[in-house]
Amino acid sequence: MRPMPASAYDLLLDELEKLPGIGRRSAERIAFHLLRQPSTDAVALSEALTRFRTNLKVCSVCGHVTESDPCPICADPKRDASVVLVVEQPSDVVAIEQAGAYRGLYHVLMGRLSPMEGIAAGELNIGGLLERVRADASSIAEVILGTNPTLEGDGTALYLAESLQKLGVNVTRLARGMPVGSSLQTVSKAVLSDAIQARTRSAT
Repeated sequence: MRPMPASAYDLLLDELEKLPGIGRRSAERIAFHLLRQPSTDAVALSEALTRFRTNLKVCSVCGHVTESDPCPICADPKRDASVVLVVEQPSDVVAIEQAGAYRGLYHVLMGRLSPMEGIAAGELNIGGLLERVRADASSIAEVILGTNPTLEGDGTALYLAESLQKLGVNVTRLARGMPVGSSLQTVSKAVLSDAIQARTRSAT
């Protein structure tokens, strides 16, 4: 007797569970949410996923997601190619670009080192960064480490700093400290320590 084929519901749950951070219960919530919405929403989601998978690619230079290779930032001759800002995720590039204060290039790691999660250097775009610096050693004057101020982000920055300094490139780190509108009583010890270490001369 042939086994019963999996239902559309079970097939969807199986696929959703393949996504990072999605367990069976989360998959069920997503499935029921989609079921309650108009069918046009599900069709739009399906079309967006198809377009995402078909059109998007990874920039061969910086590792950012893009519809063209190299990405528009790497291909822009007006960008400062002597400075490379290393970030964890493509969303970090978007956030920095929206701020409008940086005109250099980027390198996207696609994550951060996390021994607890089994994420080692080989799982990230670190090799691409080191190869890029070796190849453009004469033109890259500074590599800015822009990993998140977390335990894993700091560990990743330390690893990168040690690796990059061996290549003779100038390595800096994004400044951290007191956010605007905060008070000494409410910020964490780590933030306060960073603010003290990164203090600047007062304007006169």
